[in-house]
Amino acid sequence: MATILVVDDELGIRALLSEILSDEGHTIELAENATQARAVRERMRPDLVLLDIWMPDVDGVTLLKEWGGAGLLTMPVIMMSGHGTIDTAVEATKFGAIAFLEKPITLQKLLRAVEQALIKTAPPRPTPALPGLPGYARAEPGGLPAANSHGMALSSHLPIGNVLASEQSFELDRPLREARDAFEKSYFEFHLAKENGSMTRVAEKTGLERTHLYRKLKQLGVDLSRNKRGNGG
Repeated sequence: MATILVVDDELGIRALLSEILSDEGHTIELAENATQARAVRERMRPDLVLLDIWMPDVDGVTLLKEWGGAGLLTMPVIMMSGHGTIDTAVEATKFGAIAFLEKPITLQKLLRAVEQALIKTAPPRPTPALPGLPGYARAEPGGLPAANSHGMALSSHLPIGNVLASEQSFELDRPLREARDAFEKSYFEFHLAKENGSMTRVAEKTGLERTHLYRKLKQLGVDLSRNKRGNGG
């Protein structure tokens, strides 16, 4: 996971972005103006900066130029603004910004922009091959098993996060409700493992509102503790 610096003079924006990105497993540093942002940048080297354009002391584009001129733009920067224009976005990109987000920022756009920015700056990792058994192919991007020659998904023993995903079997000679609950439990455990325990991303992937998702997992007896990251996310 990444260390992300959020620079915005609005307390509500800082709190919201911090909550969402922390839930994704990232470490968040906060700054409410350019002075604090400089101090954080001097103290550490964040993997990504979310930088508001309109701030009371020094605006975000000026700070971006300053970092670029001093050779401190060693991390991707995503600009944010509720009053931005095309010209502003073009100017920010010209001075080194990797993306521009218009407020109010939707969850999907935020996570997509952060993910793409981090992927662009991350070193490439080799894709492991699946065991050399008949019908097996190399793993598809994202670490999921490829399909065999019959178009059926191969059983997976690849690690997803810290949880081992294995083939599930279901006993059909049982009441429908029990069979359905067993399937749903395995379904949610799979997605929790795949998303490293991120409730925000699981809710997005499964189409459930987070409060409903929590209730559903509790009802099914899903063990959330083993899916939580070390930082409690």
